[in-house]
Amino acid sequence: MTLTPMCLCLVIRTTADGEREVLLGRKKRGFGVGNIVGLGGHVEAGESPARAAVRELREESSLVVPESALRPAGKLVFRFPARPDHDQEVTVFVTDTATGTPRECDEIAPAWYPVDALPLGAMWDDNGHWMPDVLEGRRVDAEFTFADDCLTVATARVRAEPVAG
Repeated sequence: MTLTPMCLCLVIRTTADGEREVLLGRKKRGFGVGNIVGLGGHVEAGESPARAAVRELREESSLVVPESALRPAGKLVFRFPARPDHDQEVTVFVTDTATGTPRECDEIAPAWYPVDALPLGAMWDDNGHWMPDVLEGRRVDAEFTFADDCLTVATARVRAEPVAG
């Protein structure tokens, strides 16, 4: 089975009191319903992961981000042996440049969360393995295999490296 190409865009902001926050959203329908997730989705045919991230962010939150403001932050491979049709390769981007106010759509209810207090208990099991590294500015290359319940990480391989420059 081939991996479905996906994208994820983590928008980070600093509040007036200096707290760093990341935009996540409660999934309202579809795969992962009920979880708090990063914003993103399918990369369409002929679309680059960066272009897809800009489109998905706009569709899911109404925020506008120029493609040039996205910083590549990693690649994540997700394997679901019990449901191989869910296997994915996700290109992760971060940005601190976004215009607009996040608005709820039929798929996602976006909200800002403190970077130092991520709601990991309400997120996919893999997030604790990689998201803190990305939010601290490291580039992550990871592969996760989920257990038969399609919820629990059975095996994880994560490599996090400082971003050059």
